[in-house]
Amino acid sequence: MSARDRILGRVREALREKDSVEHPGNFEGWRPKTPRSPVDGLVHLLEAAGGEVVHQPNLKAATSWLVTFCGDFDSSAVGESVPEALRPPVPVATPDIAPLGVSVARGAVAETGSLIMDARDGRRAQLLVPTHVVFLRVEHVYATLREALLDMSDDLPSAIGLHSGPSKSADIGQILVKGVHGPGRLVAVLIGGDE
Repeated sequence: MSARDRILGRVREALREKDSVEHPGNFEGWRPKTPRSPVDGLVHLLEAAGGEVVHQPNLKAATSWLVTFCGDFDSSAVGESVPEALRPPVPVATPDIAPLGVSVARGAVAETGSLIMDARDGRRAQLLVPTHVVFLRVEHVYATLREALLDMSDDLPSAIGLHSGPSKSADIGQILVKGVHGPGRLVAVLIGGDE
């Protein structure tokens, strides 16, 4: 018997003797329950982490906003799932040299102020650019991560990223620096709702 088989045998034996435990239910995080809507919760926490939030009532308004916003950029990297209407009116460049990245979030989580990014969209366009614009429909903002994952369970990628504001680190000298491990500027564009 190999060492691997012996180890696996001990694991199987331990699992047979272990009592099964029911799922504990919803996570009750440290954040207090508030009456705010999931969208309000997302905006509050994302902005508190240094992110920017822009509200647009519909796709047409979001497209117009993007045209104006792109006036300061000479090129962009675009995620795979970005629809034609939300593609920037600037030349496409590789993420390692583009000053702007544009993506579409799969959803967002109010309890953490996080955007849910799909790895299939292209992680480089999400992580290498200095400025990242992420479009998100308000109906895809969930109160909890559990709700989001349950709603996406039919089409979950092998990896998701939870982006909760611009990249930042205070590892060296306890001095906060933005843009160390990813974009130094994150702009979430919420499409729809009453805003």
